[in-house]
Amino acid sequence: MIHVAERVDAAARCCRLTQGFAGKAGSTGNPVVHFEVIGKDGAGLQKFYGDLVDWSIDANNPMNYGVVDTGAGNGIGGGVAQGEQAQVAFYVEVDDPQAYLDRIEAAGGETVVPVTVVPGMVTFAQFTDPELNLVGLVKSEAE
Repeated sequence: MIHVAERVDAAARCCRLTQGFAGKAGSTGNPVVHFEVIGKDGAGLQKFYGDLVDWSIDANNPMNYGVVDTGAGNGIGGGVAQGEQAQVAFYVEVDDPQAYLDRIEAAGGETVVPVTVVPGMVTFAQFTDPELNLVGLVKSEAE
């Protein structure tokens, strides 16, 4: 079973690949840059989505985190993996994850994963909104 901390490396690689794809944070908003689909049968979900919508899903890594290549040439990348409970999350690119977490908590959200730096890869955090939907923040890369 993969826990949030164990998914960090593979998710960070995928987020790093998609950062900047939709533009830089702050230019015209904060783009969604990554998604995750998590469930108790990660391999089954990878096959389901791969077959259903013709995604290439590479889970050849120690965590079996399925890095999604949609093959479309547009849109965002993501991951499909195994976890303790089913969830779908998306990651928003921001310039200052901690400042956003502060605003989120003031508005009724809750930090799930504090700002975490994976050296040379990504800086990210996760929170739940007031309805307990899981959302991630990814720090925009310096220009």
